[in-house]
Amino acid sequence: MTNLFSLEGKTALVTGASYGIGFALASAFANAGAKIVFNDLKQEFVDKGLAAYKAAGIPAKGYVCDVTNEEEVNALVKKIEAEVGVIDILVNNAGIIKRIPMVEMSAAEFRQVIDVDLNAPFIVAKAVIPSMIKKGGGKIINICSMMSELGRETVSAYAAAKGGLKMLTRNIASEYGACNIQCNGIGPGYIATPQTAPLRAPQADGSKHPFDSFIIAKTPAARWGTPEDLAGPAVFLASAASDFVNGHILYVDGGILAYIGKQP
Repeated sequence: MTNLFSLEGKTALVTGASYGIGFALASAFANAGAKIVFNDLKQEFVDKGLAAYKAAGIPAKGYVCDVTNEEEVNALVKKIEAEVGVIDILVNNAGIIKRIPMVEMSAAEFRQVIDVDLNAPFIVAKAVIPSMIKKGGGKIINICSMMSELGRETVSAYAAAKGGLKMLTRNIASEYGACNIQCNGIGPGYIATPQTAPLRAPQADGSKHPFDSFIIAKTPAARWGTPEDLAGPAVFLASAASDFVNGHILYVDGGILAYIGKQP
């Protein structure tokens, strides 16, 4: 059973994995035996990521690359193949969110979110699939969201992008499943990361932040998730254990999507 979940000898590219969820997933892959490569937009972010991996005792290679730029992505994939090996596992983790009411959001802002959260996964997946086919298979994991299923105030672009990413995931599975490529998604719930820290910080009077109380009340697990909560599902989807799982979105949300909420 242990061998079923082993990633020994595999090369994993996790985009935007200098910190947060991407770092947690890459760390889990490393602990399962994979070689880790990641990218970020700037050298300073890559350097911080490399320092974090070194502190965790994880060998990793980091590269500067804008995943929305097809030429840069193609060059990155060729470089990884030459320096590390063919990419066996791709995690499209890099993403952004802009919390702006729809009528106040410019078309340029909307396009930027779509570009990073939807176009980039298409570009990176497109770049790695040919070598996966030649090697005989591969794993692609797209980091989706509960917003792949739900709407919410101020996140029109993010929800549109993540809904599109869900369908891109299913289409990659449909188009390349016969090549032994499994493409699945992970839909995190509300995860305790540095980005969400302000939403969890106590108010000046010591009371809970209203959004913190809202999320805990809406989640059957009665807590925020942690990046580590995503580790097991990610290793499953990256390993031979999921060889007949394709086009699936695995929501790791503490049960929030299954729950209507408490009666007031």
